[in-house]
Amino acid sequence: MKFASFSSGSSGNCEYIGDGTARLLLDAGISTRRILCGLSDIGEDVGGLSGILVTHEHSDHIMGLPVLLSRYRIPVYATCATLEAIEKSDNKHRIDTALFNPIRPDVTFNIGDMRITPFSISHDAADPVCYRIDSSECHVGMATDLGVYDDYVTSKLLGCNLLFIEANYDIAMLQAGKYPFRLKKRILGDRGHLSNNMSARLILELLGRNVKHVFLAHLSKENNYPMLAYETIRYELEKEYGDISRFNIRTADRSSLSCAVTI
Repeated sequence: MKFASFSSGSSGNCEYIGDGTARLLLDAGISTRRILCGLSDIGEDVGGLSGILVTHEHSDHIMGLPVLLSRYRIPVYATCATLEAIEKSDNKHRIDTALFNPIRPDVTFNIGDMRITPFSISHDAADPVCYRIDSSECHVGMATDLGVYDDYVTSKLLGCNLLFIEANYDIAMLQAGKYPFRLKKRILGDRGHLSNNMSARLILELLGRNVKHVFLAHLSKENNYPMLAYETIRYELEKEYGDISRFNIRTADRSSLSCAVTI
């Protein structure tokens, strides 16, 4: 199974996951040109895409959909409320809703040999989900854009070989930064985002012999630095877990191809 992040952050999100039977995008919050370039960089082609899994309707996750779907007929998978929000945001009516495929949290479906399980998250969107994707030998779990996690979220991610986990902000940077109080309150709230420290606690609950790759995702441009996120989480993991050298821990870039691995 191949995994790559084309962009991860508040300015745009798009990841790729594929095996010999299916090739998927996770969100399409960047331009069609950038998506095509990202696919080309990893040796893939837009014509080979089997579908797009959408987490929620915020612009940094769907901005590229209207142009992409006006040029290429790619099935879109999302919850009913998310699909309705996408349709409402398509002011120029460029998206053919015949491409929409409604899904439900906790109901697994197959695309090729990949088993996809959406699960609910706590975020200020219509009906947001993240995804666990399983094949016969590989297991990938993502958890971004959630203000809190609980045993339910943890259960969906246990046993994964690759984890794509949000580390959105450093608390001190956010509190001292220039964001207005209302936006700070939103980010810090239960329907906002995970901080570096919260991300570390979630990852600690998931580390085990199956984990090979951990990617820190959706870093804020204004309230975090890649090295700060990495060092904060590395420190917390080593303090509690001990030697973490066998885990490949990296940050996903906000604006370019990163984290391209074959599991």
